[in-house]
Amino acid sequence: MQLVRTVAALREALLPARRAGQTIGLVPTMGALHEGHRSLIRRAREENDVVVVSLFVNPAQFGPDEDLAAYPRDEQGDADAARAEGADLLFAPPVQEVYPPGFSTTVHVAGVSEPLEGAQRGASHFDGVATVVTKLFNMAQPDVAYFGQKDAQQAAVIRRFARDLDIPVRVQTCPIVREDDGLALSSRNAYLTADERRRALALSRALQAARDAVAAGGRDAAAIAAAAREAMAELDVEPEYVALVDPETFLPMDTIEGDVLVAIAARVGRARLIDNATITVNIDSEVATLR
Repeated sequence: MQLVRTVAALREALLPARRAGQTIGLVPTMGALHEGHRSLIRRAREENDVVVVSLFVNPAQFGPDEDLAAYPRDEQGDADAARAEGADLLFAPPVQEVYPPGFSTTVHVAGVSEPLEGAQRGASHFDGVATVVTKLFNMAQPDVAYFGQKDAQQAAVIRRFARDLDIPVRVQTCPIVREDDGLALSSRNAYLTADERRRALALSRALQAARDAVAAGGRDAAAIAAAAREAMAELDVEPEYVALVDPETFLPMDTIEGDVLVAIAARVGRARLIDNATITVNIDSEVATLR
């Protein structure tokens, strides 16, 4: 695996593959790679001739009160993990390579970026995400880019700007990877104490409560959200939000029909955690498919 730190070096390294008509897969990450990231790299390895993993803690998506300085960093460990999963290139640029002096452009995605994470973390969060991912798409020019379903709203924002800006990349969203007890893998899980780790199960249990409510015939979004909140209260966790929304627009849904995304965010100790699940209800048969 080759390590590159500049856009020029990345493009030079990819030039032979591009000239040969080979497919390029990109896995954008902020490092602290866990099994969720590794599963994305494996998926990219299975589907592409060349795999690029980017490693960049993006300051533009962190708010003034968020954990940029404390965000876990382990470049050597990340490089070892990417290499083990078959990555061909690790692109690990310094901040000044991504945001050089005089940088003054922002990519803003209206609508889908505004509720939930946008409301909680501020408009600058998804502006920072959209801007850096647009740059990564232009830097690597991949055929496919891989993202985790845990960041469902982020993936929706990326799909939207890629479509709106005619960026020729397929945005592939891959399933959430969980611990055996249901906790979604996250780099921020490292912040949890033993007791907080136990309480963090409130998020996955809330999703299960929502699933159970729908499986029992519930279709009212407010009642389903209430069941999820009750499950979280049992572990003394107060959510920032429990929302039932359209998976593409992230507009709220009052009644469960078709596909609905149940999205949850909560703070447990100093860790801010998110999780989600999609529920599909076939209106004709009233059968619910849960995933």
